[in-house]
Amino acid sequence: MHGLASESQSYQGRWGERIFRIRLFPGGITVSLGLHDRVQVYTYEASGRPWTFILDGRIYRRALNGTMLVKWRPKGQARQRQRLTQAKALRVEARARERLAAFAQAWHAGQLAFDHPPPRAAWERLQRALAWDEARSREDAAQYFRVYKPIGILPPDQYLAVVIQITEGCSFNTCTFCTFYRDRPFRIKTPEEVRAHSEAVRAYLGLGLPLRHGIFLGDANALVAPMPRLLRLLDTVRAAFPEEKFRSLYAFLDGFSGERKRPSDYAALAERGLHRVYIGLESGHAPLLRFLHKPGTPQDALAAVRAMKEGGLAVGVIVLLGAGGRAYAEGHVRDTIQLLNQMPLGREDIVYFSELVVTPNMPYAREAIRAGIEPLTPEEQHAQQKAIVEGLRFPKEHRPRISRYDIREFVY
Repeated sequence: MHGLASESQSYQGRWGERIFRIRLFPGGITVSLGLHDRVQVYTYEASGRPWTFILDGRIYRRALNGTMLVKWRPKGQARQRQRLTQAKALRVEARARERLAAFAQAWHAGQLAFDHPPPRAAWERLQRALAWDEARSREDAAQYFRVYKPIGILPPDQYLAVVIQITEGCSFNTCTFCTFYRDRPFRIKTPEEVRAHSEAVRAYLGLGLPLRHGIFLGDANALVAPMPRLLRLLDTVRAAFPEEKFRSLYAFLDGFSGERKRPSDYAALAERGLHRVYIGLESGHAPLLRFLHKPGTPQDALAAVRAMKEGGLAVGVIVLLGAGGRAYAEGHVRDTIQLLNQMPLGREDIVYFSELVVTPNMPYAREAIRAGIEPLTPEEQHAQQKAIVEGLRFPKEHRPRISRYDIREFVY
């Protein structure tokens, strides 16, 4: 099976009236079964860990913590999403395993007509997937919580990164719209802790590690660590993941903390492999940031971005749509446009637009009620994004990428 470690290979054929396709790729296997216009898809890591299923028109994505996100789109309606508990996710895994077992039995009985016979690795990976029963799945989810503090959020382009938590929590943890790190105090790990954590992550991901690329440095404000200490931590991570595919490092950083580092600091971090920093700008409107209890000012974020760019880094700037509702909408759009246009952004940078998702346990929900904030509708939030994008004045050849950032889609 030459070349399997670095590229995908596909094998297809017929099983009675059904068409099937097996795809082997670095770190995993996909089996697709089609009958007429219905296709069922089963994707597993090479270890057997369930990854993604498409069953009866719904997409199921398993998280390492054993839960699932299911997505579907009723005809003529918007996309629907639901988080499945571990108990419900286990039932989905069992349903997929039962269907895949029938396919494996037919293969073993010689009932599959392959166009080209697949390598032995395909059968071995299929057997590992079938061996991933309820007990194995429960233990895997329990191991996730032994290896990681719960991973609350990542940028959309980092869902396949290896997360290494060189810090825990958020150094401020005051933003009223964020509850991801309320369960833990902020602390910076020692190099010894990071080394042990990195080794545990490698062992946990196991045969599924080739699925991933790049390393995301968690948690919320990993780069806030003092430079000498931060460089040692990055060197520790680099030593644990020497492969070229893990060369690039990524991290969150708030503008208030980011402004405290110099361009030379960011250049030193870039030499260690840091590629892009994600900044939760939220808004260029200072009164709105105060309402959100966001530390720092828009000018802090601007200074941080300028320092990062001068140091050779790419940035991802996150704008929060709908924040402050109608009371702050005009200033939010106006000042965010003005601030973004002052940033030296280019083609390697990303401006993310994230819709505010309010849950009852958020401090934002309580403060918005007290302040009489009238929320924006989804259509008004989309209009807010459109207005900001139309106000950007970057040369075409240096225009940053524009992307959606829907926290409801997050699965790790």
